[in-house]
Amino acid sequence: MPNTKNIDQVNELKESFSKATAIYFTEYHGLNVGDITRLRGEFFKANVEFKVAKNTLIKLAAEQNDIKGLDGVLNGSTAIAISYDEPVAPAKVIKEFTKDNDLPTVKGIIFEGKFLAGEEFKKLADMPNKEELLSQLVAMLNSPLQKLVSTLNAPMQNAVGVLNSLKEQKS
Repeated sequence: MPNTKNIDQVNELKESFSKATAIYFTEYHGLNVGDITRLRGEFFKANVEFKVAKNTLIKLAAEQNDIKGLDGVLNGSTAIAISYDEPVAPAKVIKEFTKDNDLPTVKGIIFEGKFLAGEEFKKLADMPNKEELLSQLVAMLNSPLQKLVSTLNAPMQNAVGVLNSLKEQKS
């Protein structure tokens, strides 16, 4: 008979998985307490939830959310990074953190309902986030508008230049 602590954790994981846009399954064994605390802080700044859970409980919660393909991922020590709004945020945090540390390694990713191999996290980490994409879109939309305005203003500026030249010639 499962204890209430495990039942509560499965329910919590199930709810987290249902709301998540991305779930990163990582191997953290080998990080010391200070490193894990620092990593949790970086995840917190990026609005990412970082949890350590038993593989069997993760598997139960995943099955209840129809998430498949985790059999090869759920072995050894597993910590999960869950993002609710920005799916590439955990990848960016992990990429930055692994510049100074060997761990965590990404074992697998659930990215908007689809399973990706752990190696794919590097591609995701290099993707621009939502704000960067929006600023690129605004810049792309702004450039043609500026060209249009200058094109429309050019004949008027030429006419003003001609009128100024005539004025100077007659005076």
